[in-house]
Amino acid sequence: MLIKTRGIVLRSIKYSETSLIVDIYTEARGLQKYIVSGVRSKKAKTKASLLQVMTLLDLVAYYRENRDLHRIKEMKPAYVFHHIPFHVLRGAVGLFMAEVARKTIREAEAHPELFEFLFTTFRFLDETSGPVHNLHLHFLAHLSSFLGFIPGDDFDEQTPYFDLQEGVFVAEMPRHAYVLDMEESALLYELLRVDRVGAASVKMTAEQRRRLLEQLLLYYRLHIENLPEINAHRILHEVLG
Repeated sequence: MLIKTRGIVLRSIKYSETSLIVDIYTEARGLQKYIVSGVRSKKAKTKASLLQVMTLLDLVAYYRENRDLHRIKEMKPAYVFHHIPFHVLRGAVGLFMAEVARKTIREAEAHPELFEFLFTTFRFLDETSGPVHNLHLHFLAHLSSFLGFIPGDDFDEQTPYFDLQEGVFVAEMPRHAYVLDMEESALLYELLRVDRVGAASVKMTAEQRRRLLEQLLLYYRLHIENLPEINAHRILHEVLG
């Protein structure tokens, strides 16, 4: 059967001399894998550049139940990035978000709200004229709600610590080591309370940003079984300085 859907390219791997195998998160069928033949040849009508990581697509694709690998009939850009390809920080943030999405989302089924969250976040990264240095942290904090472990309860004077293992703000430091201190807990709570635009106004130092990123990745590892290592954050650390 044919499906018509929007999609987000999360990974693109060379296959044979002229082809690609591409992981695309689709609006209609969730995470799907496609083989795109001949796209790397000189005579290809569709160029491989259309299948770079983060690309937002409109697709017409073949779909068969119980198949791991599908084919694409037609594709075109759903949105063309104007700033991400020419801005080192935006590119690093985008690649990080794409890697996190690929390694945390495993369902091959439609999740319209999650798709819209991802699609609009990548568009925002390209379109915003404001700072994007906190966007990856905002992304991690809010993606957790779609994955089933959004931080619970509120940060206040009575519950000033965030327990990474339990996923809630608590009154006292737990006995285990998986916990944010008061400062980090307050920053996480601010990120949870603001939208993407507001994320830029959450004030933190480069060291706080680095530390909070490491802690949020630990939070994901605690709540997602067999989560592969996330590598793109190392580039982010370098870019953010």
